[in-house]
Amino acid sequence: MTAGTGRARLRVRGALALAASLSVVLVGTAQPAAAADVQSKQWYLGAMQAEEMWKVTTGEGIKVAVIDTGVNSSTPSLQGQVLAGVDATGAPGDETDDYNGHGTTMAELIAGTGKGGGLKGLAPGARIVPMRVSDTDFRNKHSSTVYSSADAIRAAADSDAKIISMSFGSEFPMERERAAVEYAGSKGKLFFAAVGNEAKRGKKEDYPAAYPEVVGVASADRAGKVAEYSQYGATVDIASPGNDIPRWCDNSFQRYCDGDGGTSAATAIASASAALVWSANPDWTANQVLNVLFDTASRDWKKGERSKYLGHGLIRPSMNILKGKGDPGAPDISPLTKKKTTGPADSSAPGDSSAPDASATPQPAKNDGKSDEQVAAAEETKSSGSSGGESQLGLIIGVSAGAAVLAGVAYAVMRRRRAA
Repeated sequence: MTAGTGRARLRVRGALALAASLSVVLVGTAQPAAAADVQSKQWYLGAMQAEEMWKVTTGEGIKVAVIDTGVNSSTPSLQGQVLAGVDATGAPGDETDDYNGHGTTMAELIAGTGKGGGLKGLAPGARIVPMRVSDTDFRNKHSSTVYSSADAIRAAADSDAKIISMSFGSEFPMERERAAVEYAGSKGKLFFAAVGNEAKRGKKEDYPAAYPEVVGVASADRAGKVAEYSQYGATVDIASPGNDIPRWCDNSFQRYCDGDGGTSAATAIASASAALVWSANPDWTANQVLNVLFDTASRDWKKGERSKYLGHGLIRPSMNILKGKGDPGAPDISPLTKKKTTGPADSSAPGDSSAPDASATPQPAKNDGKSDEQVAAAEETKSSGSSGGESQLGLIIGVSAGAAVLAGVAYAVMRRRRAA
């Protein structure tokens, strides 16, 4: 169906070269998928025992902030699921004007009801708080702020969303963004971000996934193996299904396309997994929810060790929802940094000024001491010099379907693998 607004929307090229860092990389071989059968292509719902988990919880009571291209609240699957959010772009439109279709796909993978044959979310009882940010192409066309991601993170921290899901990223860390991430942590948020899809280029770090306070999510295929394109290294904390997942083809919202959802879809599904666990354990903090997700992840190496491809393993919320497994640990110790945190999840109501402002905290120099303005300029220069004008900051969308694998672990059958 068409989007709910009459505003003009930007169309994205059907396929872009992989040379652009975190650019809009749509699958060149993607084929339309009829809305009537799109749910049959969501293979991971069966693998993750979604129907059984929904008998216990659907994620009710949990709000997820989706930082992306916007979320079209008028698709059949999202009607009644999307709350008021923030447009951080400074461009025409608002947070429900999805200029690409990517953000709407992520929202449906998290909390879609499946009505009208649309995508069914893993946590259909959750609600979405949309935060619209700009990629480089959108920013250049609309003179949008280069700080939209940092501003959106801070807005998400000030919202009553418990979980932040972000499938945007850049190879350039920024102090303003890092401060916003730390601020979100001080407000008790659980922050998931995609690690990126450029492993073939040897690219290992993207931000915000590489910040210590953010859960970096890798992409897995039907066999539980990590996709060839999924970036790896110290930034990976957990893996989640990402291959062979349908998506909205573009911002006309007329049809779904087949292809790989990449680490973007993996991040949305990981966020939905956290929503299910948190809904079933409403008194837990973000630290405890994450501890359980790490503790119950599927792996064939020693608990507490991390694989550079899979992190703590393949996410399995059913282990907690259906079997009650998982050690929540200390409520105020981060399983990411092992440090004491300052804010419980229930302190995150809008307007709460009790949490410290991370922007006021001195941060160590990054990028060889370059300022945020210099980093932003570097992004623009690199973008303008890319072949075909690909954007350097943007969506993390999957690459070729049927990609080879690096290493992995299945949900049911484990293959012996040495921790990397």
